[in-house]
Amino acid sequence: MDSITIPTPDAVALPRPSTASFTVRIEPPRRMFELRLRELWAYRELLYFFIWRDVKIRYKQTAIGVAWVVLQPLLTMLVATLFFGKLAKLPSDGLPYAVFSFAAVVPWMYFSNALLNITNVIVDNQRVITKVYFPRLILPFSATLSGLVDFTIGLVVLVIFCLSYHIYPTPAVLLLPFFFLLAVFTVLGVGLWLSALNALYRDVRYLIPFFTQFWMLASPVYYPSSMVPQRYRWLYALNPMVGVIDGFRWGLTGHGQAPGSAMYVSIAVVFVAVLAGLIFFNRMEGAIADRV
Repeated sequence: MDSITIPTPDAVALPRPSTASFTVRIEPPRRMFELRLRELWAYRELLYFFIWRDVKIRYKQTAIGVAWVVLQPLLTMLVATLFFGKLAKLPSDGLPYAVFSFAAVVPWMYFSNALLNITNVIVDNQRVITKVYFPRLILPFSATLSGLVDFTIGLVVLVIFCLSYHIYPTPAVLLLPFFFLLAVFTVLGVGLWLSALNALYRDVRYLIPFFTQFWMLASPVYYPSSMVPQRYRWLYALNPMVGVIDGFRWGLTGHGQAPGSAMYVSIAVVFVAVLAGLIFFNRMEGAIADRV
Protein backbone atom coordinates (compact mmCIF):
# COMPACT_ATOMS: atom_id res chain seq x y z
CA MET A 1 0.00 0.00 0.00
CA ASP A 2 1.42 3.34 -1.04
CA SER A 3 2.08 5.82 1.78
CA ILE A 4 1.06 9.44 1.57
CA THR A 5 3.20 12.09 3.19
CA ILE A 6 1.31 15.08 4.53
CA PRO A 7 3.55 18.11 5.22
CA THR A 8 3.30 19.49 8.71
CA PRO A 9 3.66 23.20 9.46
CA ASP A 10 7.23 22.58 10.62
CA ALA A 11 8.08 20.90 7.34
CA VAL A 12 6.86 23.72 5.12
CA ALA A 13 9.80 25.32 3.32
CA LEU A 14 10.16 29.00 4.05
CA PRO A 15 11.27 31.45 1.33
CA ARG A 16 14.91 32.39 1.53
CA PRO A 17 15.76 36.02 2.10
CA SER A 18 16.66 37.82 -1.07
CA THR A 19 20.35 38.40 -1.58
CA ALA A 20 19.86 40.80 -4.46
CA SER A 21 21.67 44.10 -3.96
CA PHE A 22 20.47 47.49 -5.07
CA THR A 23 22.11 50.84 -5.58
CA VAL A 24 20.75 54.17 -4.47
CA ARG A 25 21.94 57.05 -6.61
CA ILE A 26 21.93 60.48 -5.02
CA GLU A 27 21.78 63.35 -7.49
CA PRO A 28 21.34 67.10 -7.09
CA PRO A 29 18.00 68.57 -8.17
CA ARG A 30 17.63 68.85 -11.92
CA ARG A 31 14.69 71.24 -12.00
CA MET A 32 14.91 74.78 -10.67
CA PHE A 33 11.93 74.51 -8.32
CA GLU A 34 12.73 70.98 -7.08
CA LEU A 35 13.29 71.94 -3.43
CA ARG A 36 12.96 68.47 -1.80
CA LEU A 37 11.30 69.86 1.29
CA ARG A 38 9.71 66.46 2.02
CA GLU A 39 13.15 65.13 2.96
CA LEU A 40 13.26 67.59 5.86
CA TRP A 41 10.19 65.94 7.37
CA ALA A 42 11.59 62.46 6.73
CA TYR A 43 14.78 63.43 8.59
CA ARG A 44 13.04 65.44 11.32
CA GLU A 45 14.67 63.40 14.09
CA LEU A 46 18.10 64.25 12.70
CA LEU A 47 17.08 67.92 12.61
CA TYR A 48 16.16 67.72 16.30
CA PHE A 49 19.53 66.10 17.06
CA PHE A 50 21.46 68.87 15.31
CA ILE A 51 19.47 71.56 17.16
CA TRP A 52 20.05 69.92 20.54
CA ARG A 53 23.74 69.39 19.75
CA ASP A 54 24.21 73.07 18.85
CA VAL A 55 22.55 74.18 22.10
CA LYS A 56 24.75 71.91 24.23
CA ILE A 57 27.98 72.85 22.45
CA ARG A 58 27.26 76.57 22.82
CA TYR A 59 27.37 76.41 26.62
CA LYS A 60 29.75 73.51 27.12
CA GLN A 61 32.70 74.36 29.39
CA THR A 62 31.55 77.96 29.87
CA ALA A 63 32.12 79.72 33.18
CA ILE A 64 28.63 81.16 33.68
CA GLY A 65 26.69 79.12 31.09
CA VAL A 66 23.22 80.32 30.17
CA ALA A 67 23.80 83.60 32.03
CA TRP A 68 25.51 84.85 28.87
CA VAL A 69 22.07 84.91 27.24
CA VAL A 70 20.98 87.48 29.81
CA LEU A 71 24.24 89.42 30.18
CA GLN A 72 24.84 90.05 26.48
CA PRO A 73 21.61 92.00 25.75
CA LEU A 74 21.68 93.68 29.16
CA LEU A 75 25.20 95.03 28.71
CA THR A 76 24.39 96.11 25.16
CA MET A 77 21.31 97.93 26.44
CA LEU A 78 23.31 99.69 29.18
CA VAL A 79 25.94 100.93 26.72
CA ALA A 80 23.25 102.08 24.26
CA THR A 81 21.34 103.88 27.02
CA LEU A 82 24.48 105.71 28.13
CA PHE A 83 25.73 106.85 24.72
CA PHE A 84 22.57 107.13 22.62
CA GLY A 85 20.03 107.91 25.33
CA LYS A 86 21.94 110.12 27.76
CA LEU A 87 24.66 111.69 25.60
CA ALA A 88 23.18 111.76 22.08
CA LYS A 89 19.63 112.17 23.47
CA LEU A 90 17.97 110.26 20.64
CA PRO A 91 14.17 110.11 20.79
CA SER A 92 12.55 106.95 22.11
CA ASP A 93 8.84 107.23 21.17
CA GLY A 94 7.82 108.19 24.70
CA LEU A 95 9.49 105.18 26.31
CA PRO A 96 12.37 105.10 28.79
CA TYR A 97 15.38 104.67 26.54
CA ALA A 98 16.45 101.53 28.41
CA VAL A 99 13.15 99.84 27.53
CA PHE A 100 13.23 101.27 24.01
CA SER A 101 16.67 99.81 23.26
CA PHE A 102 16.18 96.54 25.13
CA ALA A 103 13.01 95.78 23.15
CA ALA A 104 15.11 95.99 19.97
CA VAL A 105 18.28 94.33 21.24
CA VAL A 106 16.58 91.01 22.11
CA PRO A 107 15.27 90.24 18.57
CA TRP A 108 18.41 91.75 17.03
CA MET A 109 20.68 89.48 19.10
CA TYR A 110 18.78 86.47 17.83
CA PHE A 111 19.08 87.68 14.24
CA SER A 112 22.80 88.50 14.33
CA ASN A 113 23.84 85.34 16.20
CA ALA A 114 21.70 83.08 14.02
CA LEU A 115 23.06 84.68 10.86
CA LEU A 116 26.63 84.05 12.00
CA ASN A 117 25.85 80.43 12.89
CA ILE A 118 24.06 79.67 9.66
CA THR A 119 26.91 81.15 7.61
CA ASN A 120 29.46 78.78 9.16
CA VAL A 121 27.24 75.72 9.52
CA ILE A 122 28.35 73.98 6.32
CA VAL A 123 32.07 74.45 6.98
CA ASP A 124 31.73 73.46 10.64
CA ASN A 125 30.07 70.17 9.64
CA GLN A 126 32.35 69.32 6.72
CA ARG A 127 33.36 65.93 8.17
CA VAL A 128 29.75 64.82 8.45
CA ILE A 129 28.85 66.08 4.97
CA THR A 130 31.65 64.17 3.25
CA LYS A 131 30.91 60.85 4.97
CA VAL A 132 27.16 60.33 5.09
CA TYR A 133 24.15 61.49 3.13
CA PHE A 134 21.35 63.52 4.63
CA PRO A 135 19.45 66.54 3.28
CA ARG A 136 21.93 69.39 3.49
CA LEU A 137 19.07 71.79 4.16
CA ILE A 138 18.90 70.35 7.67
CA LEU A 139 22.07 72.23 8.61
CA PRO A 140 20.83 75.79 7.83
CA PHE A 141 17.47 74.99 9.42
CA SER A 142 19.12 73.67 12.60
CA ALA A 143 21.39 76.72 12.86
CA THR A 144 18.34 78.97 12.52
CA LEU A 145 16.19 77.15 15.07
CA SER A 146 18.88 76.49 17.69
CA GLY A 147 18.70 80.15 18.70
CA LEU A 148 15.12 79.67 19.94
CA VAL A 149 16.36 78.81 23.43
CA ASP A 150 18.41 82.00 23.73
CA PHE A 151 15.60 84.11 22.31
CA THR A 152 13.01 82.66 24.69
CA ILE A 153 15.19 83.41 27.72
CA GLY A 154 15.89 86.92 26.46
CA LEU A 155 12.19 87.53 25.85
CA VAL A 156 11.31 86.50 29.41
CA VAL A 157 13.93 88.91 30.77
CA LEU A 158 12.57 91.64 28.48
CA VAL A 159 9.02 91.18 29.79
CA ILE A 160 10.24 91.33 33.39
CA PHE A 161 12.26 94.44 32.54
CA CYS A 162 9.18 96.15 31.05
CA LEU A 163 7.09 95.26 34.09
CA SER A 164 9.70 96.82 36.37
CA TYR A 165 8.99 100.12 34.56
CA HIS A 166 5.24 99.54 34.94
CA ILE A 167 4.90 99.03 31.20
CA TYR A 168 2.44 96.23 30.50
CA PRO A 169 1.92 94.29 27.25
CA THR A 170 -0.99 95.30 25.07
CA PRO A 171 -3.35 92.91 23.23
CA ALA A 172 -0.98 93.34 20.28
CA VAL A 173 1.42 91.03 22.13
CA LEU A 174 -0.46 88.19 20.43
CA LEU A 175 1.24 89.26 17.18
CA LEU A 176 4.75 88.64 18.55
CA PRO A 177 4.93 85.09 17.07
CA PHE A 178 4.30 86.60 13.63
CA PHE A 179 7.11 89.13 14.06
CA PHE A 180 9.43 86.42 15.31
CA LEU A 181 8.61 84.19 12.33
CA LEU A 182 9.46 87.11 10.08
CA ALA A 183 12.88 87.31 11.76
CA VAL A 184 13.37 83.53 11.42
CA PHE A 185 12.60 83.52 7.71
CA THR A 186 14.78 86.59 7.19
CA VAL A 187 17.72 84.74 8.74
CA LEU A 188 16.93 81.65 6.70
CA GLY A 189 16.59 83.50 3.40
CA VAL A 190 19.87 85.39 3.77
CA GLY A 191 21.66 82.52 5.51
CA LEU A 192 20.99 80.01 2.73
CA TRP A 193 22.94 82.23 0.36
CA LEU A 194 25.75 82.94 2.80
CA SER A 195 26.19 79.34 3.98
CA ALA A 196 26.52 78.02 0.43
CA LEU A 197 28.83 80.86 -0.60
CA ASN A 198 30.97 80.39 2.51
CA ALA A 199 31.46 76.72 1.62
CA LEU A 200 32.69 77.74 -1.83
CA TYR A 201 34.59 80.90 -0.87
CA ARG A 202 35.93 80.90 2.70
CA ASP A 203 36.46 84.66 2.86
CA VAL A 204 32.68 85.17 3.12
CA ARG A 205 32.84 84.62 6.88
CA TYR A 206 35.09 87.67 7.26
CA LEU A 207 32.42 89.88 5.72
CA ILE A 208 29.73 88.86 8.21
CA PRO A 209 30.78 91.20 11.10
CA PHE A 210 30.79 94.21 8.77
CA PHE A 211 27.58 93.01 7.12
CA THR A 212 25.67 92.65 10.40
CA GLN A 213 27.03 95.95 11.73
CA PHE A 214 25.86 97.79 8.63
CA TRP A 215 22.47 96.03 8.82
CA MET A 216 22.10 97.07 12.47
CA LEU A 217 22.68 100.72 11.57
CA ALA A 218 20.03 100.35 8.85
CA SER A 219 17.54 99.02 11.44
CA PRO A 220 15.74 100.97 14.20
CA VAL A 221 17.69 99.39 17.05
CA TYR A 222 18.94 102.61 18.67
CA TYR A 223 16.70 105.15 16.97
CA PRO A 224 12.96 105.16 16.13
CA SER A 225 11.64 104.59 12.62
CA SER A 226 9.83 107.91 12.88
CA MET A 227 13.17 109.64 12.21
CA VAL A 228 13.14 108.29 8.64
CA PRO A 229 11.43 110.74 6.24
CA GLN A 230 8.05 109.60 5.02
CA ARG A 231 9.09 109.58 1.35
CA TYR A 232 11.79 107.00 2.10
CA ARG A 233 9.64 104.66 4.19
CA TRP A 234 8.98 102.27 1.31
CA LEU A 235 12.72 101.93 0.76
CA TYR A 236 13.28 101.51 4.49
CA ALA A 237 10.69 98.69 4.52
CA LEU A 238 12.90 96.65 2.19
CA ASN A 239 14.75 95.79 5.40
CA PRO A 240 12.51 93.16 7.06
CA MET A 241 14.12 93.71 10.46
CA VAL A 242 12.48 97.15 10.56
CA GLY A 243 9.07 95.52 10.86
CA VAL A 244 10.38 92.93 13.34
CA ILE A 245 11.89 95.49 15.72
CA ASP A 246 9.04 97.98 15.45
CA GLY A 247 6.58 95.14 15.94
CA PHE A 248 8.27 93.94 19.11
CA ARG A 249 8.30 97.44 20.60
CA TRP A 250 4.71 98.08 19.65
CA GLY A 251 3.44 94.70 20.83
CA LEU A 252 5.16 94.75 24.21
CA THR A 253 4.81 98.41 25.14
CA GLY A 254 2.05 99.90 22.99
CA HIS A 255 4.46 102.64 21.86
CA GLY A 256 6.24 103.15 18.57
CA GLN A 257 5.35 102.37 14.99
CA ALA A 258 2.46 99.95 14.48
CA PRO A 259 2.78 97.67 11.44
CA GLY A 260 1.32 99.33 8.39
CA SER A 261 1.27 98.79 4.66
CA ALA A 262 5.08 98.74 4.65
CA MET A 263 4.86 95.33 6.34
CA TYR A 264 3.60 93.84 3.08
CA VAL A 265 6.79 95.03 1.39
CA SER A 266 8.88 93.29 4.06
CA ILE A 267 6.89 90.06 3.74
CA ALA A 268 7.34 90.08 -0.04
CA VAL A 269 11.10 90.64 0.34
CA VAL A 270 11.40 87.75 2.81
CA PHE A 271 9.35 85.43 0.59
CA VAL A 272 11.57 86.14 -2.42
CA ALA A 273 14.73 85.79 -0.32
CA VAL A 274 13.72 82.39 1.08
CA LEU A 275 12.57 81.00 -2.27
CA ALA A 276 15.70 82.22 -4.08
CA GLY A 277 17.87 80.97 -1.20
CA LEU A 278 16.35 77.48 -1.36
CA ILE A 279 16.87 77.32 -5.12
CA PHE A 280 20.47 78.55 -4.89
CA PHE A 281 21.35 76.23 -1.99
CA ASN A 282 19.92 73.17 -3.74
CA ARG A 283 21.75 74.02 -6.95
CA MET A 284 25.03 74.36 -5.08
CA GLU A 285 24.48 71.19 -3.02
CA GLY A 286 26.31 68.99 -5.53
CA ALA A 287 29.40 71.19 -5.45
CA ILE A 288 29.45 71.76 -1.69
CA ALA A 289 30.63 68.25 -0.78
CA ASP A 290 33.59 68.54 -3.18
CA ARG A 291 34.60 72.07 -2.21
CA VAL A 292 34.04 71.96 1.52
